Amino acid sequence: MTDTVRQHHRHNPPAGEIPVPHGPEVGNEHGHYPAGGATEQERTIFAHLTHPDDCYTADGVYWADLPFRKRVAFVNKVQNEETKKELAAIGRMMKADPLSPLSWYFRNAVLPGAGLGLEGYVLFSIGNLEPLFKAAWPTCWGKKPTECDANWIASVTYLEVVGIMVGQTAVGIIGDWIGRRWGLIQDAAIMFVGLLMITASWGLNLNGWVICYAWSLFFYGFGVGGEYPITATSSMENAVSAGKLSTREDRLHRGRKVTMAFLMQGWGQLINQAVLILLLLILHHGDGNPPYGTTTVQWIWRLSFAIPAVGTLWLVYYRAYKMPHASRQLAAAKKKNNVTGYDVESLRLAGTFFGGRLLATAGTWFCNDVFFYGNKLFQAQFIAVISNNPSSVLTGWIWNLYNVIVSLAGYYVASILIDNKFYGRKMMQQVGFLMCFIMFIIPAFNYEYYTSPAGIKSFQAMYFLSSFFNQFGPNSVTFLVAGEVFPTPIRASAHGFAACIGKSGALLASVLYNYIDTQTKFYVVPWFGLAGMFLTWLFLPDTTGLDLKEQERRWAYIRSGRDSEYHGIAIHPKHLSLWERLRGVGKNYNPELDIKQKIEDMREEWAGKERLRRQREAGGEPAGPEELDDEDWTEQVNEYFRQTTDEGLVTGEGSEKGKSPARELRLSEKSGSESA
Repeated sequence: MTDTVRQHHRHNPPAGEIPVPHGPEVGNEHGHYPAGGATEQERTIFAHLTHPDDCYTADGVYWADLPFRKRVAFVNKVQNEETKKELAAIGRMMKADPLSPLSWYFRNAVLPGAGLGLEGYVLFSIGNLEPLFKAAWPTCWGKKPTECDANWIASVTYLEVVGIMVGQTAVGIIGDWIGRRWGLIQDAAIMFVGLLMITASWGLNLNGWVICYAWSLFFYGFGVGGEYPITATSSMENAVSAGKLSTREDRLHRGRKVTMAFLMQGWGQLINQAVLILLLLILHHGDGNPPYGTTTVQWIWRLSFAIPAVGTLWLVYYRAYKMPHASRQLAAAKKKNNVTGYDVESLRLAGTFFGGRLLATAGTWFCNDVFFYGNKLFQAQFIAVISNNPSSVLTGWIWNLYNVIVSLAGYYVASILIDNKFYGRKMMQQVGFLMCFIMFIIPAFNYEYYTSPAGIKSFQAMYFLSSFFNQFGPNSVTFLVAGEVFPTPIRASAHGFAACIGKSGALLASVLYNYIDTQTKFYVVPWFGLAGMFLTWLFLPDTTGLDLKEQERRWAYIRSGRDSEYHGIAIHPKHLSLWERLRGVGKNYNPELDIKQKIEDMREEWAGKERLRRQREAGGEPAGPEELDDEDWTEQVNEYFRQTTDEGLVTGEGSEKGKSPARELRLSEKSGSESA
């Protein structure tokens, strides 16, 4: 192959000018293939595009088609080489600047996940502050409030969750309708205003303050809910894969990239708990034990919300001025389909073709949130037995800090293994659900023993293990796959819907637990883990190692009503759910036919690039900032397309019915030059 020559032209032509993908054709050597498959010349030229070496063997066999032993050897070889390459890169970075790996992590994990970090800080602060409020204002937050309405006390949780659910759905639609960038800026602005409202919430009496506090949380929750679909989709569609035919980084590390952003939620929880502990020790002027003065409590909780307000204001600035291209891939997808607003047709088709995936993502998220909320059941029980001072708010906060650290470890292990082809998304979620089920079912049927001094250590271990496997499992995977298994035009909507259904699981738990005792809770909760594992096994496809560009290619065929003509790896049995395989979705998988299709699709894409480039040059327009160089288009590929198209014009041979866009482009150029 010749060296890569970057071409300054757009990945997609103007709206309405690119035709639907052509199916395989039989013809001559000029890109129109003999019945036996693509020519050797074409295989050689396009090998690095159609058969990247991290997915295919030297013989052109996809890794999932290899016999088991060869598959293990191939995958291990690729992963070992990638690990060595990354370690060498880290070594070079540290040699040049010892702190450069930290700056890389800040750019690639902290910044993309900053919104989720702030969200984790604030939302978990609500639960952390409740025992402090109960200690300071027992007539309002106690078990039998006399000064406040019990319904409004309960509404603090309900309105927060409902606000998140509304935001997840609404901002998911906004993200697909107006754009990812607008959604990112809007969410940060709403969260900033919401934090100001929470910090300044007040009332003529305690009940009035609770009402103001609850509605402020609802408003803030709307912005928080929007963070889920917007952060997930923008993390997936950033410059790593946007604008390019295919990237090695996307295939090998997409899951890690998204999970590293998501785990900032865990850091938000950790920082919040640490800040509250420090504020209590500083302002309470003692060892953190009760009684707590109301003035001190006021300062603690208001300062704890004022701190993230500063970070959120900076986030508004960063998203408004430093993320100008967040909507680029969505805009490209809309141009392909000549859509200017919300792509209703894609939504309809997604419901037809991906209904099982929607059930998988929404259903498993629902089960996970019941578990995630149910995990908190352990805390009060084992703290009461283990601690010498269970009435101290500080004691509960310290134990919660331990739990957050364990959870954070689960996030990081998930980011390491989520792209592993032998573990990956689907297996990780199934194992996580299974382990959570086990960690709850054991104490459910021997509750008295595990809550006694004799069994409390085991109870504590199961509590921490359930936290670990919840993060190293469904909590991380649901966030990733809820957007990953759907096409670009409706990705944020699908993610937002799944997240909203998931959050209804938390709402169900918060309501249900008010009416059943602790023993009954342990009988109820485990079965959601079993249900989540079953839904994952039956309905969730495994997208580990699958390039999102290949999914978009399949979607182009679906969108044009020619789903049966797609033969690529997006319908390989490895990347389909059991439900999809039973319905025969993978029956058209055919590697030989797919090679032909890929080359013809690239020809069409090249023609569109050429057309747009020439139009801009003719108009004297510079390339837009979103028109990045495309590293996948080499000089040899471009020259091959030019030569075969020109020869096709001379012989009268071309693509379907002689109306290839490439052919039309060259014909118009020839006519123009002859006229001149």
